[in-house]
Amino acid sequence: MKQSSIAGCLIGTAIGDALGLPYEGLRADRAARMLGQPDRFRFLFGRGMMSDDTEHTCLVAEAMIESRGDVLSFRNSLARRLRWWILGIPAGVGLATLKACVRLWIGIPPNRSGVFSAGNGPAMRSAIFGSCIDEPMMLREFVIASSRMTHSDPRAEAGALVVAVAAQTSRCEPSINAESFCRRLDSVRDGILDDDSELMKRLHRAIASVARGESTSDFATSIGQNGFITGFVNNTVPVAIHAWLSDPDDWLTAVRSVIVCGGDADTTAAIVGGIVGCRTGVAGIPMNLKQSFVDWPRNLRWMTELATCLADFSNELETNNPASAKIPRISATGILLRNAIFLPVVLFHGFRRLFPPW
Repeated sequence: MKQSSIAGCLIGTAIGDALGLPYEGLRADRAARMLGQPDRFRFLFGRGMMSDDTEHTCLVAEAMIESRGDVLSFRNSLARRLRWWILGIPAGVGLATLKACVRLWIGIPPNRSGVFSAGNGPAMRSAIFGSCIDEPMMLREFVIASSRMTHSDPRAEAGALVVAVAAQTSRCEPSINAESFCRRLDSVRDGILDDDSELMKRLHRAIASVARGESTSDFATSIGQNGFITGFVNNTVPVAIHAWLSDPDDWLTAVRSVIVCGGDADTTAAIVGGIVGCRTGVAGIPMNLKQSFVDWPRNLRWMTELATCLADFSNELETNNPASAKIPRISATGILLRNAIFLPVVLFHGFRRLFPPW
């Protein structure tokens, strides 16, 4: 069961990311005129590739396996992987993450490498924690270690914790409702997510909006995100939670509902795809999208192997006897070749936006 949830989270993140990527940075109305509905991949001749949202999720999974349940080891492992990841010249990396990676390279320790930013970086890679960690305080510790490495603003940390708890709720609860989600969130949010915080207020508004049967796009408009979800965690996370609570068992409907909100569509779709994927597993993701996903060397087979490895680690963690596991290998040369293909396609999409339809 846990292996299915982890695989659903990893692959759900990747497919959601790839589905939303061509829409990233566009207003909802222009995206609809230029690209149509997000019912298939529109990145590379009907094929899909993922962005840094999924790459970070995979790095976190690898670091967790290598850590054997020790947070300090996890932090050091993730820092090392981020250092080498940035040398691959990934396209579209966030400014805060870029600065943090540079700080890691010049010797600043990972507990102080984060820059003051409340961007989506920590939130986009946090669903994987909820897919495999059961113990609330352990979940909290791993989220904090991951978040502070790149983003030191407490709001980024709070948003990442909300995403991780949503993924855990999605995996563990027999039925999804706001009460079960809030109960799990209450067990870990002390000192991180206050009732008076803007994020908590917007989460309550999202829950009330779902209860009224409002669409995710209508909720986004109600919090000032009319046709464009910005990369600010207090905007992204409540919209993602609204989409998940509205359709917790329907992967495609939930993911499409955030893409059509516009703005940071690859990240919102990756977050929602990972959360819902924890519940539906890989089987709940449409077959045509899985068949059209062409990224490499982090392809779906590799992610499935990674999920199996992480599930073994998680099961052993429950017995307090985690053993070292063999992380599936990935070619550094393959990553460089892949990025050499990916970057021109991203630039083409950017150039295309200079022309009609407006």
